[in-house]
Order: sequence, then C-alpha cells, then structure tokens
Amino acid sequence: MKYLLLAGISALVAMGAPLDQARAQAPVPDNLEKLSNFQSTGTNEFTFIEQTGDYADGVKKNLERIKLPAGFKIGLYALVPDARHMAVGPQGIVTFVGTRKDKVWSVTDRNKDRVADEVKDFAPSLKFSIPNGPCFSKDGFLYIAEQNRVLVYPAAEFFYESPDVAAFNVLKQGDLIPASEESYNHTARVCRIGPDGKLYISLGQPFNVAPADKLELYKKEGIGGIIRVNTDGTGREVYTYGIRNSVGHDFDPKTGDLWFTDNQVDGMGDDIPPGELNHQTAAGQHFGHPWYGGGDIRTNEYKDQEVPVDVVMPAVEMTAHAADLGMSFYRGSSFPAKYHNAIFSAQHGSWNRTTPVGARVMVTYVAEDGTATSEPFAEGWIDENGEYLGRPVDIAELRDGSILVSDDLAGAIYRIWYEGN
Repeated sequence: MKYLLLAGISALVAMGAPLDQARAQAPVPDNLEKLSNFQSTGTNEFTFIEQTGDYADGVKKNLERIKLPAGFKIGLYALVPDARHMAVGPQGIVTFVGTRKDKVWSVTDRNKDRVADEVKDFAPSLKFSIPNGPCFSKDGFLYIAEQNRVLVYPAAEFFYESPDVAAFNVLKQGDLIPASEESYNHTARVCRIGPDGKLYISLGQPFNVAPADKLELYKKEGIGGIIRVNTDGTGREVYTYGIRNSVGHDFDPKTGDLWFTDNQVDGMGDDIPPGELNHQTAAGQHFGHPWYGGGDIRTNEYKDQEVPVDVVMPAVEMTAHAADLGMSFYRGSSFPAKYHNAIFSAQHGSWNRTTPVGARVMVTYVAEDGTATSEPFAEGWIDENGEYLGRPVDIAELRDGSILVSDDLAGAIYRIWYEGN
C-alpha cells in the first residue's frame, strides 16, 4: 500500500519537553505540557495523504462488489491509513480517525460534495500510543482514548488546522490501567459521552481467557469492562463487568441504555462461541467472562466452576469469530423508516476460523420491548477465494444522515447513502 506524503508548513517557535521515562529508554519530545499551557512547540509539518491515483482507483473498484439493500449506494469517502474508530465533529467540519499505531487523522470535506478533500495527521506535535478511540461531546470537546491515557482537545474542530492544538489530560499516562497490565493485545480503547454527561471507556482484558489470579485486580480496575469518569477524570467507577474485549459501544437515543459489542473466546472451534451484541440496563451488570466464552458456552478454563455472578446474556448472538467491533445507533432521517434507531455495526472478519466470515456491516433492529434481531446490511469484502478485500472497523454518521464505514486493511473510509428506489 503506497500513500503520497506531502508536507504542509506552519511557522512556530521551537520548544521541547521530556517524555515520561517509563515509556521510553531515551528522552524524546512530548509536548503535552506546552500545549496545555497554550505554548508553541516548534512543530511545523503535517503529513498529508494523497486522495487520488491508482490506489484510490483500486479501492473504488473493490466497492463495486459490495451488496447493499435496494436504494443504497457506497463510495470511497477518504483514504486514511490504518483507519479505525471515528468521531464526527458536532459542527460537521471534520472527522477524526484513530489508529492502532501512533497517529490520529483529520478528514475534511471542504466543498461538501461528500468526498474528503484533505486527510492530514492531527496534533503532529504530540506522541500518541494506540490512539484508537476518539469521541466528541455535544459541545465540541474531542476525547481520545489511547492505550493508557485519555486526552481532551477543546475546540478541536478549530485548532486542528494548526500543528499545535489545545490538549489536556483527562487520565494521564499510566492512570487508565496499571502500568503492569499494559499489553500488546486487546489495547484498542473506545469512548462515548453518556446521557449522564460522563465519559465511558472500554478496557479489554489482554488474555484469550482471563486467568484466575488476575480477576480481583481486573474487577477493581474495570479491565475486561467499561469504566465511566467525569469529563475531568474524577469520579472513576466500573460500570460494566464480564467483558472479554469490547471495541464498540453506544447509547440508545430513546432509552439511554448502553449497548456494546464483545469479541469472544478463540480456539474453541469454527462455530462456537458466538460473538455478542449486549444490552445493559443498569450499572454494575455482569456479562459472563471468564466463565462464559460467548453466549451460554462455558470456557474450558472455568467449565467446572460454579458461576459466582448473575450473568446478563447477549441481546443478539452474532456469527462466531466474525469480530464485531464498532457500532452506532442511527439517529438520522435520510434512510428509510425501518432503519431509524437501528444499530449499524462493523464485523472486522475472522482470523480464528478455517473459512473466513464477517468483513461486513450488520444492522440490528431493536423492538420496543428491547428484543433485537440482526442481519447483514453491506457485505462483499471477502472474495470468492476467501481473501479479504477490506475489514470494516467502525460506523459513524454524517450530518446528512449518511454513514461512514472505516476499514483498517484497505486504509479507507467509505460512505453509504440512500438514493431511493
């Protein structure tokens, strides 16, 4: 995959600050303190991603394979390397895109033709570590959940035009999880602002099945769960227990209830255990891990133990190993009525299966009584040879009611819109 990288210029005064020694063997610049004090860092370059050419044409060609319900269309919105979770700015100016690497991207459609004109790195003066999870408050504060910290960027839709941005700690480096629990596995955090105005952050536990000697610590810290904090980082509490690795959650606009996806245990066979879409109705509920591997399938490691908690079973059991990730309730009105308040979710696709499954967008309809049913909405990113042409990660909604789908394999964001029959 080749991207043309171009340099942009913004003249600032050179300054520097040391990085926390626990995160590096040698000092490297970390400019958070300066940005928090509204000081220039001396950073004067962006990385820009070329949006045309052979690579873009190849992605567009692959989209011709995608099957959608009648009246829907899909197109390439932007080329975004390693595109993961997305946050659309409340003013509709820019979409911020996280990665599992060290960059956050800003994606701008300046002429409003529903195709991005500009993709460049956000806050290039900062050093990120797995900045997978961006989310916005309604009043324009951007939060980004990294592997082990959370930062807030006031007025991000304004400051992103400069390499230097206003940035502040919500949970400083090392305060999201204990440093001893940092891992290369299940480190992609996601966040949302809840109806209560608090910040909700998922914390996947790093094991296939969490070992017994970790359970007490994980319960206390919310690892293998979802925590919530005030937007200044105070008032931390564990809201959700018994999750293996959730990489997508959202709140029902009608009820305020939390819904979330969960990736279930590997190595148990092609067809078990199921993936999960869960519905939480009260703080402190438990969703079964590590006693259950997915649905009502017991894990091999804990199968002979009595389950010591009351477990909420999934609202929907998804295809085993399809890797359900990002999800979002549809709040718009441009799609047909059957999709209003439905959940759109991304299946990243299997690795632990002899025949690949997933790599598609699902839609889940939630009935008045809270029951739910799911079906494929957009599929075709696995070809007839079983080869992945793309791997959807997250869903976000634009102000016109169309939806965006990120893809970290193709390094792209797609837009799906409705034109009618």
